[in-house]
Amino acid sequence: MAARRRLRRLRKRPRRQLQGWGAVAALAAVVWAAGNWSMVWPLLVAVLAAAVLGGAGWALLRAHRLAVGQDRAWRAQEEARARELSMAEVDALSWQEFERYIAELCRRDGCTKVVVSGKSGDLGADVVGYLADGRKLVVQCKKYAPHRSVSSQDMQKFVGTARLEHGADVALLVTTCRTFTKAALGLALRQDIVALHRDLLGSWVKGAHLETLIPLNGSGGGTRRRSSA
Repeated sequence: MAARRRLRRLRKRPRRQLQGWGAVAALAAVVWAAGNWSMVWPLLVAVLAAAVLGGAGWALLRAHRLAVGQDRAWRAQEEARARELSMAEVDALSWQEFERYIAELCRRDGCTKVVVSGKSGDLGADVVGYLADGRKLVVQCKKYAPHRSVSSQDMQKFVGTARLEHGADVALLVTTCRTFTKAALGLALRQDIVALHRDLLGSWVKGAHLETLIPLNGSGGGTRRRSSA
C-alpha cells in the first residue's frame, strides 16, 4: 500500500508542475497583454469578428441545407399525392378499360400499330405495338388492388410467352399494385422484363415518357431491333 501511495505521489508531481508552469505562463500573458493593450485589442477584435462571421455563415449554410431538404421532401410528397390522384381515376377503370388506357399511353409516347387484345386467353399479350425505334413492345396489364403484389407465378407466365409466343423485343408488365414480390422482381431482372409498379405507372400517367421508364425497373431495354413493318 505504501509503495502504491508513493507511486501516486510521483505521478501527481509532474502534473502539478505542469499546472504551475501553465498558471505562470497565463499570468505572464495577461501582464504582457495589459502592457501592450494598444497592440492586442485590434487583434482580439479581428478574431472575434472572424468568429462571429464564421458562426453566422455556418448558421446560414445549415439553414439553407435544411430548407432545401424540406423543399425536396415537400416536392416528393406533392408528386406522390399527384400520382395518387391520377391513379384514383385509373383504379376506377375496369380491366378492359385499363388495357385500352395503357394502349393510349403507348400511342401518346410515339408507339405505332398499337393493338389491344381485350380478351382472355391472349397468352399475356394484352397490348402489342412498336416503339419509335422499331422494337416490338408486348405489354401485360395486371389490374390489381394497390395493396396486392405481382407474384412470381404471374411473372413466370409472362416470361414464358412474351418472347417465345409474341416475339417481344421489349416485354412490359404493368400493374396498379404497389409491389412485385422479391422472386417476381428477380425473375424480371434475369429475363429482361420491364416491371412497372404503381408508382412508376403513376409517373407515366402524369406525363413521363415510356422510353424513360423502361430502364428503371428491370433492365428491360431489349436487345434486338426490327423494322416497324
